[in-house]
Amino acid sequence: MKTILGHHHISMLTKNAQENNKFYTQVLGMRRVKVTVNQDDPSMYHLFYGDKNGTPGSELTFFEMPMAAHTRRGTNAVTRIGLFVRGESSLSYWQKRFDEHGVEYSEAANYGGRKSLLFEDGDGLRLALQAAEDDAVSRFDSWNGSAVPEEYQIMSMGTVEMSVRRIEKMERTLTELFDYVKVSGDDHERLYRPANSDGHSEILVKYKDGDRERPGRGSVHHLAINVEDEETLQYWHEQVVKRGFSSTGVVDRHFFKSLYFRESNGIMFELATDGPGLVGTTPGIEAGEKLDLPPFMEADRAEIEAKLTPIEKG
Repeated sequence: MKTILGHHHISMLTKNAQENNKFYTQVLGMRRVKVTVNQDDPSMYHLFYGDKNGTPGSELTFFEMPMAAHTRRGTNAVTRIGLFVRGESSLSYWQKRFDEHGVEYSEAANYGGRKSLLFEDGDGLRLALQAAEDDAVSRFDSWNGSAVPEEYQIMSMGTVEMSVRRIEKMERTLTELFDYVKVSGDDHERLYRPANSDGHSEILVKYKDGDRERPGRGSVHHLAINVEDEETLQYWHEQVVKRGFSSTGVVDRHFFKSLYFRESNGIMFELATDGPGLVGTTPGIEAGEKLDLPPFMEADRAEIEAKLTPIEKG
């Protein structure tokens, strides 16, 4: 059986790319590893933040939608994103940093099984800094250009929380289709991780009845999970369809190849290949500093750039 490697990236909506860039690079100290556009709507920025190399599993991505209203929170949605830092001592540093930058937060003794700080970005996206063990972040690289000292930097995505009406349906998708393992849980809250995981790439599923979330600024568009290559991606396309879901089939995003589908609660998953990757895929483009377009969009660069408001350096 083909294996899931863990989280790849997660994509959200932001109202203002400039403010989003400021928060994630200057406050959270993440590296902006890619500035590109939504390939389905090139008038829209698509920003990527992550570790030094934009390693799959570290990537937070944002589509800019200036007309986006506030999210009307509800169920059947991704409702919080964990971010791993090294150990509980890092949380003390972040408390002081949040106080200095006016970021409101609360302490959680056990979010996804880890001591955490819960907070939101300027769009209302719910986040959590989680104290992780070294083995859960060992494959990620710190960035010496960060405003945050190396030992306290955000290293990767952590626990991704989803709220759903039909928790059994989600469990079958994760465990029977993708071979995730249920680590703990009851009728109301369950924690899963890939079968080969050493503590990374967990998904926390919570039962929640009520109205479906109405997406807007600060909402999550999709969670992408990591697979090895295009051959593996084709295998998963076949498995997704066999399961009764509608798959987009393989889509070439240049930086990686993907497929998309919605599971029974309506949450969108993307499966994305490990490479080619975000850094160094386009010669002559310094990662995260200039607008990077896939080759099939280069002919329209002047037109695309004319419609975008320049963003300060990451």
